[in-house]
Amino acid sequence: MILKGTFLHTPALGALEIRPNAFLITDRARVVGLYDTLPPEYEGQPVTDWGDALIIPAFTDLHIHAPQIINRGIGYDKELLPWLETYTFPAEGRFGDLSFAERAWKAFLNHLWAVGTLRFSAFTTIHKEAAWRLMELTEQSGLRGLIGKVNMDRNSPDDLKEDTMASLADTEELICRSREELRHTGFILTPRFVPSTTPMLMDGLGVLAERYALPVQSHLSENPSEVAWVAQLHPDIPTYTQVYEDYGLLPRGRTIMAHAIHLSDREKDLLREKEVMLAHCALSNTNLSSGIMPLRQNLSLGLRCCVASDVAGGHTANLARSITATVQTSKLNWLHHPDQSSLSLTEAFYLATRGAGSFFGDVGAFLPGFDFDALVLRPSALDALVERTPFERLEQFLYDGDDRNIAARYCAGSLVEQPFPELELA
Repeated sequence: MILKGTFLHTPALGALEIRPNAFLITDRARVVGLYDTLPPEYEGQPVTDWGDALIIPAFTDLHIHAPQIINRGIGYDKELLPWLETYTFPAEGRFGDLSFAERAWKAFLNHLWAVGTLRFSAFTTIHKEAAWRLMELTEQSGLRGLIGKVNMDRNSPDDLKEDTMASLADTEELICRSREELRHTGFILTPRFVPSTTPMLMDGLGVLAERYALPVQSHLSENPSEVAWVAQLHPDIPTYTQVYEDYGLLPRGRTIMAHAIHLSDREKDLLREKEVMLAHCALSNTNLSSGIMPLRQNLSLGLRCCVASDVAGGHTANLARSITATVQTSKLNWLHHPDQSSLSLTEAFYLATRGAGSFFGDVGAFLPGFDFDALVLRPSALDALVERTPFERLEQFLYDGDDRNIAARYCAGSLVEQPFPELELA
């Protein structure tokens, strides 16, 4: 496949490459190269010419709660723990109804496709069949995902509190079934967070992580009251991060921890050593009064970080808004910590494309050997009134654009149409 257009990507943190009127060549799923002129050996082959369109890497969201898509934009007068009790848990209880879950999952995947998020790592609920159905639908959709059945056996509503051994058995069944039946959708172990998982359950999940070489996702140090609660539950373990480590839930290079706001230096050293991906959720952190992650400091310490939506703590799955919120909150952090410079838009864009994409491998940039994931952007009639540079066009899309600006979406080299268009007719 050969595409022509103006390509913009960030091959490294802080590095911006713009290639006007360039040719990108793929070999099935992967990029062969990006060229200013078409190499002679490709002369005469068909070219998809996108004209003056801007072509950017598609987004990867490494922290999103799929069932909470129905709760986005609701309840932000509460902090984390009351918000979970009032909104999150009642919504998740509905997913025991598989017909409801199917409708919600299709709408969820349509929504991710619309906003340009073509890869993701998602929490589901405790319900095994609902989790499996999302995995099947993701496989059909053309998107790529890591999906986890949530595990929780304490400090949860009665209808969402699992039997420990049943939780582990259901989890292992999904692991094996997904490996046998799915090609592009993976399973990720998903203890909700330490307060909702007993030591026995965490220990069992750690065994599964090692047995099947699985990735793990959870929450870490999101809210001060949550951190204090973990200390009460595990007084013998010095830090929140070490609780996960003690139970084998920080596999090196295969762990996503969301939020990570209130961390000690000791915890940061451990997270760097374990190559944990810290999912920075700027919208959620402000909506639920959790705090501001010192993102610049974490990056300077060599921690792996990305930008994520955290729907429904974040009020939108549109990762463009999380990118701009990342810049905005970093500016507020700089006001109180002048030694920590704010992030540029280029850096925040990197964290939602190449930074997040690295959890899937070579994803998120137009480099040779990388999976070709891309969004083709057209300006709105209003934005087209004034001639802009490619970077200014990116800025306007990130701050004020929407799905109407996206003319096409490619994931792993394939053009992806709306996954479930029948829902739009309902």
